[in-house]
Amino acid sequence: MNIIEGTGVIYKSVIDMDNVKIIFKLLRYTGTPFLIREILQRKKVTMLLFHDIDPIKCENQFKVLRKKYNIISLKEYFDSRENNTFKSLPSKSLIITIDDGNKNNYLLKPILKKYNIPVTIFLCAGIVGTNKHFWFSHNLNKRTIEELKNLPNSQRLNFLNKYGYTEEKEFCSRQALSKDEIENLKEFVDFQSHTIYHPILPKCTEKEAQKEITLSKKILEEKYHLETYVLSYPNGDYGEREILLAKKAGYKYGITVDAGYNDPKTDPFKLKRFNIRDDSDVDELLVKASGLWRYIMNFIKTHFPQMYTKMPPIFSIWR
Repeated sequence: MNIIEGTGVIYKSVIDMDNVKIIFKLLRYTGTPFLIREILQRKKVTMLLFHDIDPIKCENQFKVLRKKYNIISLKEYFDSRENNTFKSLPSKSLIITIDDGNKNNYLLKPILKKYNIPVTIFLCAGIVGTNKHFWFSHNLNKRTIEELKNLPNSQRLNFLNKYGYTEEKEFCSRQALSKDEIENLKEFVDFQSHTIYHPILPKCTEKEAQKEITLSKKILEEKYHLETYVLSYPNGDYGEREILLAKKAGYKYGITVDAGYNDPKTDPFKLKRFNIRDDSDVDELLVKASGLWRYIMNFIKTHFPQMYTKMPPIFSIWR
């Protein structure tokens, strides 16, 4: 029996990780991910999102993805949109992105070099190159993190301050890529913006959101000499205000975690992406890369909201 700690509550689930893996295996072997890949994804561009993937897992997952899809760079997709050459992209085009800029991302360099795989890493501009920490990694359980995401930005920061975290605090060790590591990865990685400190933008005041969006671009361009024109919305949360601020700051594209595939007509500031758990096995990877899992979760959430809210907490890390 799994025991998952929440905020003041202990949740028990008879559905353990092994059982969830069985679900992914069954979904894969229904043949549905294959049909989606060969029909729906054939003439679309699919984007995947990773965060802090282990090098061994990374190599296994990327090898599988290379067999099932044609991996292209984010820039290739953008160029095809701007030059009206989308039809020349390979079928089942897939883009790999990584959010945050965790220090372990540097360990992926040999794999990217070995397989010549283009990757875009979205950096938190105020955390990389420092000993500052990501707020969601500061001794918090998953349920507390989710609750903090729903608070106004000032309340979230006040809560974290009580537990010894501030955005400007330098800790003894770093969590993000160093300046030298970013420089050494430039040959293999396209770097773009993920704000300064990874707030939930719609929970920020307009002044806070503008600073996060605008200053992160400026830092990456001036300190790291990066051509920054894409914004990945932290936690995938955004609204029309964030889109307007991004346009005003000079971004050309915005990346979400909205479910779906991309083509030339996809809104450039609402590009779609599927989140992949860093520790996924092959079954989970292919089910999620096809979009099947997100569509199942969205169907349950839309048509059976009470069932969705009562689903065992263990499912939350796979949604």
